[in-house]
Amino acid sequence: MSVAKTQRVAILGLMLESNRFAPVITEEDYLKRVYLAGEEILEDLHSADPKLPTEIRGFAAEMDQRGEWQPVPILVGLVEAGGPLDHGFFETAMQEIRRRLQAAGPLDAVYISNHGAMITTQNADPDGEIFQAVRDIVGPAVPVVATLDLHGNVSDRMVRLADALIAYQTNPHVDMLDRGRDAAMILHELWAGMRPDVAFIRLPLVPPTVTLLTEAGPYADIMNYGQSLVSGDIVNVSILGGFAYSDTPKNGMAIIVTARVANGSAQAVADKIARMAWGEHLRFVPRLTALEDAVEQVAQVAADPSLPAVILADVADNPGGGGNGNTMWILQALLGRGASGVIVGVITDPALAAEAHRLGQGARFRAVFNRVPPDELSQRFEADARVVTLRDGDCVGRRGFYAGRRMNLGASALLDLGGIQVVVISIRTQCADPIFLEMMGLNIAAARAVVVKSRGHFRAGFDEFFPPAQVIEVDAPGLTSPVLTRFDFKNLPRPVFPIDLQAEWPRG
Repeated sequence: MSVAKTQRVAILGLMLESNRFAPVITEEDYLKRVYLAGEEILEDLHSADPKLPTEIRGFAAEMDQRGEWQPVPILVGLVEAGGPLDHGFFETAMQEIRRRLQAAGPLDAVYISNHGAMITTQNADPDGEIFQAVRDIVGPAVPVVATLDLHGNVSDRMVRLADALIAYQTNPHVDMLDRGRDAAMILHELWAGMRPDVAFIRLPLVPPTVTLLTEAGPYADIMNYGQSLVSGDIVNVSILGGFAYSDTPKNGMAIIVTARVANGSAQAVADKIARMAWGEHLRFVPRLTALEDAVEQVAQVAADPSLPAVILADVADNPGGGGNGNTMWILQALLGRGASGVIVGVITDPALAAEAHRLGQGARFRAVFNRVPPDELSQRFEADARVVTLRDGDCVGRRGFYAGRRMNLGASALLDLGGIQVVVISIRTQCADPIFLEMMGLNIAAARAVVVKSRGHFRAGFDEFFPPAQVIEVDAPGLTSPVLTRFDFKNLPRPVFPIDLQAEWPRG
């Protein structure tokens, strides 16, 4: 296919990381975050601080650098991780995608920006459904490239229908721009005549979320080994740890190797990585700090200014993994211990935030968290509080995962609970960026301890205050607990490690 003419490339995506045990995600959730169609996509893409997935910005930037092209915007949705997507809304979105793709006319390529771990209330592989719809409309000859989160769960259908799948390589995710650029570069190779050969291996390994960091640890070692094999015939290596809580038959660490030619190199490299990865599987067991021990460390730090401050990660209630962002276990324990110099953020409680806004700055009242508990993990809790700061929740990410992205946390309030400063928000979001606390007037550097509702992305946002040695991953109840044996999985391909310690590969 010649690259001399202006190439028309459709851009679309419906991103959601689904936790089967979390509340259902609806159209309203997308409308609160990102749900754009047609020209709205291009308007946002060219704004100073876009809301779109960062990889789309990277894809467009690389395409712009490589010559004339025409983006054909279809539909892009992005929402915080949550439960299964309401299937009715998924069908509505699919109808819109199909309609706009068919109306777009002849296309030279399609770029899909998906997460990869979405499920609906009726479908275990909606990402595959999107890929299928695209291929049905554009036909087998039009290149289709896609980017995925490294927490995506990959089906055989997704691999078969796309010419290239490109997954994130960093966790916390700070490489989305680069992966979008990779997708554009591979697309240009496809236009130049490359006929990719793809090898795909899924291991009986469902790593807990806290074991998938890429700075250090087993996943980092596997990822680094895989990327060391990208050269010559190998154009891309993607190693997806997956997302256990989706609870699907396609769960399992996925190794996808794309070669420029069908000479066996893709399968050979995939086999090497799979053997290396399975050799490390025993390392994928989470090591957490008991709640009482974490609280005691906070007390010690507060009592001794010579000790370095600490950050507590409430990994079991991570909105970025479908958690409600409102469990009280850590906050209640800290208040019970009489902790001081502590910042807690961000707690999702729209009713409490609204009450603080009605009462006004300076008001003292009895704050009731989770006044209507959504489940047994998010218990009702009361404490005397003073309203310190009120904001509308509009901000632009400053560092790490949300850097440069416009965010809306909804009506937000800073409450003083007597030694503990708590930021309450209205739109569920993980606390991955210091701006969420700083916009409330808080001085993070002066705190003796910070508690964040986040699993790992906070590390890229808060590392200017807290290096890895000062991070405490707390073992508390929640919908995103890394202790996977606490969940009643129904659909995982058993046996699978670390839930089933006897899991083997190759399977006997």
